[in-house]
Amino acid sequence: MDSDIDFYTLSGYALKNPPALSASMEDYLEMIARLCAAEGFARVGALAERLNVKPSSASKMVGRLRGAGLVAFERYGVVTLTPKGEEEGRYLLQRHQLLARFFCLLNRSSHQLEQVERVEHFLSRETVANLKSLVERMEGEWGYTE
Repeated sequence: MDSDIDFYTLSGYALKNPPALSASMEDYLEMIARLCAAEGFARVGALAERLNVKPSSASKMVGRLRGAGLVAFERYGVVTLTPKGEEEGRYLLQRHQLLARFFCLLNRSSHQLEQVERVEHFLSRETVANLKSLVERMEGEWGYTE
């Protein structure tokens, strides 16, 4: 049956194929993208407030994102996305919105944020693309959109 398949633990798969960004980095970048879309920039204080973390934690993560070339950090706590950060942030937002649509359809409920947050970091881009097709089909066949 499965004797020819190598199984790993979750952390084993992460070691085998390490993600470019950690789940926390993705969460921060996604929120920075949300704030930048609304205001053109983000502030460390607003980022910390929206993610329910301490400003020092937000500042530290912004430093990591800057080191990855995803954000620029200016004086007075202003954070902007680099072109690379804009592209990745746009993908993260689209992935989040797609998963929210999927879980709302599947569970017939608009309260799916926690589920989305729990699974979004574990899907490949290929799976997200395929899920998009499935959600569009579900919305068309079921006639239900959020």
